[in-house]
Amino acid sequence: MDEHEEIAAWEAAGRRIDTPTGQVWLRHVPAATDHGLDPVLVLHGFPTSSHDWRHVLGALSAERDVVLFDFVGFGLSDKPDHRYRLEDQADVAEAVVAAVGCDRVALVSHDMGNSVGGELLARDLDGRLGFAVSRRVLTNGSIYIDMAQLTDGQQLLLSLDDAPFDLGDGGAAFRDGMASTFSPDHPAGDDELACAWALTARADGHTLLARTIRYVEDRRAREARYTGAIESHPAPLGVVWGRVDPVAVAAMAERLVAARPDAPLVWLDDVGHWPMVETPTPFADAVLGMLDG
Repeated sequence: MDEHEEIAAWEAAGRRIDTPTGQVWLRHVPAATDHGLDPVLVLHGFPTSSHDWRHVLGALSAERDVVLFDFVGFGLSDKPDHRYRLEDQADVAEAVVAAVGCDRVALVSHDMGNSVGGELLARDLDGRLGFAVSRRVLTNGSIYIDMAQLTDGQQLLLSLDDAPFDLGDGGAAFRDGMASTFSPDHPAGDDELACAWALTARADGHTLLARTIRYVEDRRAREARYTGAIESHPAPLGVVWGRVDPVAVAAMAERLVAARPDAPLVWLDDVGHWPMVETPTPFADAVLGMLDG
């Protein structure tokens, strides 16, 4: 199956809903065996989509419903030409949870999804979130943005005017940049990179990368709100971290668990930025252990 067939099958398994900032693709996977556990809400990272999580979907949905979706500007969702804000993506997440009829979720997040999760948790602490967060598991992402070792490509995107642009290289720089954040022991496969590019380039989304990466600016401006909520929200927290991530470095995870000493930390020693792709089974086992703990 080539990337186009794989993506078509993935898309057909979900549906689209309207949100205030555009139509969003979501997939609600029922538990293989229903144990009455809170569903898992997955928040994906930049610059990819919920498709990253297909490798662990079977394991995560063995006993819990799983809800995945693509943020506006990403993957199979609408890609309007406007300023992208973390607050808007949190609105999208709330709309998705309302659409599937959940009143409690276990939150599992990666990369940019950690920042969106921080805003959701802050809203909960403010008393204005439309659902409860019972547990949460957080994986590789720039919780402390001052510690992030941004790639050359990320720094270039942030330096650009956020008007749409196209490098015209057919995604070569995108694939190279993404591949550089995998670990040497678990390099990105050609199929993985091809799918990630196809989903990013869908509806000319690749021309908006200098806009969708603006979440980094939001995180810098409001880190006290997002990271503060991640550290202080009362829901049990677990941390699963690829130790050799070159961007969201291991010291971030250490700093987080120092701020939250009750949070268990599982290291994936030879894993980079994409644990759900690089080592799906150990990653899923660690996440499930924290959700069930």
